[in-house]
Amino acid sequence: MNEKYSALRSNVSMLGHMLGTTIKEAHGEELLSKVETIRKLSKSARAGNQDDRAKLIDELQNLPDDQLLPVARAFSQFLNLTNIAEQYHTVSRHSEEHICSPDSIDALFAKLDEQDISQFDSIQAVRDLNIDLVLTAHPTEIARRTMIHKLVQINKCLSKLELSELSTSERQRVERRLEQLIAQAWHSDVIRKQRPTPLDEAKWGFAVVENSLWQAVPEFLRQFDEKLTAHLGEGLPIDAAPVTFSSWMGGDRDGNPFVTSEVTREVLLLSRWKAADLYLQDVKELVSELSMVKCNDEVRDLAGDEHEPYRAILKDLRAKLTNTRDVLDAKIKGLDAPSYGIIDDISQLWDPLYACYRSLHDCDMGIIADGLLLDVLRRIKCFGVHLVRLDIRQESTRHSNVISELTRYLGLGDYDQWSEQDKVAFLVRELSSKRPLLPRDWAPSDEVKEVIETCKAIADQPREALGAYVISMARTASDVLAVHLLLQEAGCKFRMDVCPLFETLDDLNNAEGVIKQLMNIDWYRGYIQNHQMVMIGYSDSAKDAGVMAAGWAQYHAMESLVEVCEEAGVELTLFHGRGGSIGRGGAPAHAALLSQPPRSLKGGLRVTEQGEMIRFKLGLPEVAVNSLSLYASAILEANLMPPPQPKQEWRELMDVLSEVSCDAYRDVVRGNEEFVPYFRAATPELELGKLPLGSRPAKRNPKGGVESLRAIPWIFAWSQNRLILPAWLGAGEAIQFSIDKGHAAQLEEMCREWPFFSTRLGMLEMVFTKTNIGIAEYYDQRLTDKSLWPMGQKLRDQLQKDIKAVLNVENSAHLMEQNPWGAESIRLRNIYVEPLNMLQAELLYRTRRQETLSPMLEEALMVTIAGIATGMRNTG
Repeated sequence: MNEKYSALRSNVSMLGHMLGTTIKEAHGEELLSKVETIRKLSKSARAGNQDDRAKLIDELQNLPDDQLLPVARAFSQFLNLTNIAEQYHTVSRHSEEHICSPDSIDALFAKLDEQDISQFDSIQAVRDLNIDLVLTAHPTEIARRTMIHKLVQINKCLSKLELSELSTSERQRVERRLEQLIAQAWHSDVIRKQRPTPLDEAKWGFAVVENSLWQAVPEFLRQFDEKLTAHLGEGLPIDAAPVTFSSWMGGDRDGNPFVTSEVTREVLLLSRWKAADLYLQDVKELVSELSMVKCNDEVRDLAGDEHEPYRAILKDLRAKLTNTRDVLDAKIKGLDAPSYGIIDDISQLWDPLYACYRSLHDCDMGIIADGLLLDVLRRIKCFGVHLVRLDIRQESTRHSNVISELTRYLGLGDYDQWSEQDKVAFLVRELSSKRPLLPRDWAPSDEVKEVIETCKAIADQPREALGAYVISMARTASDVLAVHLLLQEAGCKFRMDVCPLFETLDDLNNAEGVIKQLMNIDWYRGYIQNHQMVMIGYSDSAKDAGVMAAGWAQYHAMESLVEVCEEAGVELTLFHGRGGSIGRGGAPAHAALLSQPPRSLKGGLRVTEQGEMIRFKLGLPEVAVNSLSLYASAILEANLMPPPQPKQEWRELMDVLSEVSCDAYRDVVRGNEEFVPYFRAATPELELGKLPLGSRPAKRNPKGGVESLRAIPWIFAWSQNRLILPAWLGAGEAIQFSIDKGHAAQLEEMCREWPFFSTRLGMLEMVFTKTNIGIAEYYDQRLTDKSLWPMGQKLRDQLQKDIKAVLNVENSAHLMEQNPWGAESIRLRNIYVEPLNMLQAELLYRTRRQETLSPMLEEALMVTIAGIATGMRNTG
């Protein structure tokens, strides 16, 4: 393989060797020897040796029960360490080839120069830059906070080992520390024993901010500022906040009965406490740094006759932040809060620090001002006093149920039975009315009361604490107006972004009509102050119609929403509900953003970052800096050099591809009566529900079939047996259909000239590279009834045909030809993933035959699920 990966392979090898030493010390030579035998057989089997594949299967099928758990843990930890080495490699000094190139901004300016984009336009695009990353909890994020901390420490050790001037004793000390960390990880529980609460998930999110983003944001802005100054002669304004963060953890109640109004209130308090705590640490550091005595008149007025004026101002701020933390702490614990004043507005932090900043510059101490003080000012603009803004998400029928129960109580009939026209008329009339709608003596049902209490919790907050109110399964204009009415009735004094989420194929296709209807309502147009947010659902649309049809429906919906809002003179922010996996809209960020319709990023980017992807993209400060640079450069490029409008004949062919792929997908998933029994037997879908992963139940309806499964476990289950069916089914069949109809040349043209289409194919290639036909077949043979074998064989045959069809259109000899780094990354992990796959099939075989499950076998099964998820990376 290419030498540019030798540093990565060397780190993987070193970490693997250290893990081997830990295993030997903990379990003896015999177990280590067994693990090594399995690893070598796996490597040989990967290279095509059928005899060694048979030996590998034999070895795993004959493992005694007491070895199943340590062997599963060994390979799971190998994968964790491989991921750490790979993540480190993306920011390593030795790495020529980055997943996230750190100079993506430089590359952008080179392109802008080539295209002759004016300096004025570039500066304006930078000023308009608006990236809001929304951190969401994730049912497949298995790593506990304690493990994440160890991973960060391992990364630091790898960084030290790269320094060429290390003495022998220093090198030995760092290697010893690495061995200790690996041993700590081995002897700790890698998997939670209890399902996390929504509060636990929120704390996990705050830990990401504290451990990574708090450092990464000012560092990114510093680098961005330097590059802008070099290329445009003008840097970032000091109060610029091109990046902000929101969160769903503690606010997303869609199908999660554990997220209550009380939980939401507590998470908002915790978020403020964590912000105060982090600012307090910064201010304490500034107190020790800013010992200067020279100042301007403004600072002299603030500090009085203190000899060290900056310290006087900072000590006052330190006292206020300490008070703030104490008061919030008391509130969180339900105690009587002290009555002294606290910081609850951003200006209380910004004004005194900005005065110090200006004074230092006025007194020729700019170099001091532009150090930690500038970083803190930039953090204030990014994180505010609330750290992250909390989104609220609720399912549309929960709102209509409130109004329905209310109209029945008031003797107005049943709102749910009214026509859409009557609903809209009623809602607009009530929204325009000055009198309250909710009667004082009304005693609503518990479910309805909870929705009203959530709206009251929102009304009690300052606007800055909150992001958007997202309505899942939004279908009509009345779904949006209902939320506005409930917020108004709860006493909400500010305008909140109420954001419909269109997530099935039909809903995406109807999105244009819904927003158009809202834009024609005078009250609504006046109220939204020319700003509309719409969320595009990736997961449920793909689960409903397959990835090809969903992708085209998403593109179409974005395009038509841009037009509707431009016609109405309203600024549109599209909010992308992407997951990590391809079946949920996941793709490398840069490619995904540049494949969107022209003008769809004008209102900025709002996108969900899911649990496991938060860790991979934002979990380490250096990696987070790269990810933020990547987002910034892609949005600027999309706005300054928009992708081409698709030709009419491309659109027509996409319509065909969409229809054929949707039919092919639904024929299997909905139309074949053997499909559900096959799915349940050939994947660990039933076992997944037992895993204490996210706080949310795996199903919306516990009695339903595949259609009631959440999109995440649906995809997660298929990634475990390596068929990854939802991420490709239907797409290749549609491409082959079009080739057979004589459209090969047109498909090749679309691949060359249309970023939307080439990104689709690139995503398919990545999925195909991660599938494994032999493993999927092994699951069938070990776990499914023989009567279902033809079903599995048919799907695997289709997969092979689809791979050929995609390679044919791309004129490629093998998968991921254009992405050697991605191919190497998958290859590295496969050696460790495949034994886990075979071991999982064996464990499923054994556990499904037991009346009562032994805790040890159950834990071993959970470890394989976690390990395969770690190895597959974008699983949910």
